[in-house]
Amino acid sequence: MSLIKDMLSSHPAGNSNVDMEALARCIESCFDCVQTCTACADACLSEDMLGDMVSCIRTDLDCAEVCAATGKVLARAGKDYASTVDLVRACAAACRRCAEECQQHASAHDHCRICAEACHRCAAACDALLLTISA
Repeated sequence: MSLIKDMLSSHPAGNSNVDMEALARCIESCFDCVQTCTACADACLSEDMLGDMVSCIRTDLDCAEVCAATGKVLARAGKDYASTVDLVRACAAACRRCAEECQQHASAHDHCRICAEACHRCAAACDALLLTISA
């Protein structure tokens, strides 16, 4: 069991109205994406053709910020996950945009390929969580 799942399970308010597996997976994916996008932006800054990477850097940093906010809010939402639906949707959209941008550079920059994979995973985790919140 992951630490976040342990923490969520121990919440005194309970979390019976949301799928704990999907919630924990989404929170973990958000924070994985934060780290990966931040590292990708830093790697992009070291590329020889820095001017070609500006959009990627900005998209990486925007995605990292949205994922960080989403992960934090989900971790403290208690019982009211319905109020997080718009944020989780925004996170999935930011991840898709970042994955699309990074995919354009993936053949030349392995860090962009890795980042695109993390973003796809996070978007999928957000989508899976949304299915359980809406149910």
